[in-house]
Amino acid sequence: MSTVAEPQERNIAYNGKDNVSAVVVQPTTTRCRLRVYKIVVLGDGGVGKSAVTLQFVSHRFLDYHDPTIEDSYQKQVVIDGEAALLDILDTAGQVEFTAMREQYMRCGEGFMICYSVTDRHSFQEIMEYRKLISRVRANEEIPLVLVGNKFDLQHHRKVSMEEGKALAKELGCPFYETSAALRQFIDDAFFSLIRQIRAKEKSRNRKRSRWWRIRSIFAFIFRRKQRHLSHHSL
Repeated sequence: MSTVAEPQERNIAYNGKDNVSAVVVQPTTTRCRLRVYKIVVLGDGGVGKSAVTLQFVSHRFLDYHDPTIEDSYQKQVVIDGEAALLDILDTAGQVEFTAMREQYMRCGEGFMICYSVTDRHSFQEIMEYRKLISRVRANEEIPLVLVGNKFDLQHHRKVSMEEGKALAKELGCPFYETSAALRQFIDDAFFSLIRQIRAKEKSRNRKRSRWWRIRSIFAFIFRRKQRHLSHHSL
């Protein structure tokens, strides 16, 4: 089966009352109509982003990965009975804002922000990654999941589960402690992100449908008034 995606993203800027640029990411499908979900994995170098991604994609544990390398992967899955193709970008572990990073912040439909439970600094950097997303996607509700990796290394733990839960509550997103080495809760984190994207899409479609109904009613009333005026003018 072909999994060549047909690019359908559009970045639309407009000036609303807050004069803030907005980004609209159009859903992408493959040639056989499989929905493609664009996922971006963020976090400091060494937290295991690549290990988490590779465990999800190929069920392999990567003990070491160069933190300066960005990689992309694809994985076809069935979530809640619906097939999907995940296009996953595993980013390099630097928080600095670059033109390339801005581009994938614009294109990403969902973001997984990772830290290591054995590295407090990586946990403290989570809010910086959230700010980077907000900088490009201001005033937009973005699907997020917070992941605390390496929970199997309990004797090296520096960040408690309670701290992770509290931060996720502040971010307003689901939270998972994962182990890439043991392949624990990896699928759960990715699936949760897809469910958020789908829920956001359904909500947007409902609003769009409601707007079209209201617009149709006003158009009908306007046409009736026009016909009424035309009849009396004769």
